[in-house]
Amino acid sequence: MSRELPEADLPEEGEMSFLEHLEVLRWHLVRAVSSIFVFAVVAFIAKGFIFDTILLGPKNADFWTYRKLCELSERFGLSDLLCITDIPFELINISMAGQFTTHIVVSIIAGFIISFPYIVFETWRFIKPGLYEGERKYATGMVFYTSLLFILGVLFGYYIIAPLSVNFLGSYRVSELVVNQIDLNSYFSTIATLVLASGVVFELPILMYFLTKIGVVTPDSLRQYRRHAVVGTLILAAVITPPDVSSQILVFFPLMFLYEVSILVSAFVLRSSEKSNDDI
Repeated sequence: MSRELPEADLPEEGEMSFLEHLEVLRWHLVRAVSSIFVFAVVAFIAKGFIFDTILLGPKNADFWTYRKLCELSERFGLSDLLCITDIPFELINISMAGQFTTHIVVSIIAGFIISFPYIVFETWRFIKPGLYEGERKYATGMVFYTSLLFILGVLFGYYIIAPLSVNFLGSYRVSELVVNQIDLNSYFSTIATLVLASGVVFELPILMYFLTKIGVVTPDSLRQYRRHAVVGTLILAAVITPPDVSSQILVFFPLMFLYEVSILVSAFVLRSSEKSNDDI
């Protein structure tokens, strides 16, 4: 693989050996992991903000999402149908080191989310020298768009999916004789899983970009399977949200929007490839 690296300690031209590739990869990984560690330390120190304000926010009836739902309910004349005024469960810790362990794990997850753009940047720096000039041109902005979609997904998971799930699961009872006392680790695991999963799902247009580049999918095939995508998206929305129609609709439309964006991205990649072939 020919290299065009800015680093002075690496050859600028010619082929690199397998061990040289491993050395380059090692330093990219070191920098990426170091960024996670630095932001994890920051998150560990900012314990009050991370836990009380962010992670425990969906447990507060005054949370932004609940207030907006109540406003929508009033605007459309639904009285207080969508209003959430109480989330009747309490968090408990049943392990001696439970709170400390949770603090560490949450800090690492927060460090990963905050440093995600830099991780993508390091990944791009490793891949870029192996691409042809035309491939680099069409991949311009990949770091920005990948990071943006992930952040949007995280925000969507935090403000939409997580609070709806917390409200439903935290207040659901099989009997009035059973009181919900949620384990601390269970609560934070649910929040983290929903938020990270949402961030990954929002990378769908980027995935379609690469699948189109290697010829696995085309815009026509994506349009052909649109009805299947609708069914699959409804199933996915039902899995990651509480079993009520309003929650599923709130999740369904953004996911379908991502699918339509993926079709446009795939069409753009195909046109670009055809134009390159015509120029040749």
